[in-house]
Amino acid sequence: MKKVVVITGASSGIGKALAYEYADKGYRVVLGARNLEKLQEIQKDLSQKGCEAFVVKTDVSNEEDCKNLIEQTVEKYQSIDILINNAGISMKALFKDVDLIVFKRLMDVNFWGTVFCTKYALPYLLKSKGSIVGVVSVAAFIGLPARSAYSASKYAIRGFLDTLRVENLKTGLHVLVAAPGYTSSNIRNTALVEDGSPQGGSPRDEDNMMSSEEVAKRIYKAVNRKQAELVLTFKEGKLSVFLKKTFPRLLDKLTYSFLSKEAGTPLSK
Repeated sequence: MKKVVVITGASSGIGKALAYEYADKGYRVVLGARNLEKLQEIQKDLSQKGCEAFVVKTDVSNEEDCKNLIEQTVEKYQSIDILINNAGISMKALFKDVDLIVFKRLMDVNFWGTVFCTKYALPYLLKSKGSIVGVVSVAAFIGLPARSAYSASKYAIRGFLDTLRVENLKTGLHVLVAAPGYTSSNIRNTALVEDGSPQGGSPRDEDNMMSSEEVAKRIYKAVNRKQAELVLTFKEGKLSVFLKKTFPRLLDKLTYSFLSKEAGTPLSK
């Protein structure tokens, strides 16, 4: 029987790339996101390729939506083998200027969305001895200036999933924390600024970033290998995590210097 993977934030970026990666590998893919039209376009395209996809409109910040995503998946396929918590939003504003509604929004989507989906999927994943994946960021290891809510939410996800892994050392459940570096996706376009409105554009050259498709391939391999942690890219990812452990004050200075050169950064205020 084909295995079942549930992917949140599946309408674009890394989530969409994961949908195609797992479908190509023969999985039944369940796609959750707020934009039903985009999900249906992906479903249609996958169906034309001979792949099986099921879509459920899902706002992960809503607990009932997360419960419904899991219940509909189990009703259709009777099992879940992999849950990939990928849905997320970013922000760009100094903490002194940001409206706290931005903090709440990021925690609701990034952290609580992961908690809600994981809670309702857990009984089925324990039964299948499956995998839970949290797509975080280097921001889960490093405090990024002008992204306090984003880093806080990603640190929280990492802490939650690391704890879940330890709790389930004897159950066969696999838990992966996947931290892409800068990835070509739409997350910077939809990042919230200080008043909660979307940024509406990327301050970076997306062409020089790792593609969402490459990230998806790496995550697929990491799940198969039952890795606990995946940190992608050398400079922004692995080197930064190493410096955080060994030379934290140096990393603070390098991070500030790097991000202060970003177009439109509030760090220059």
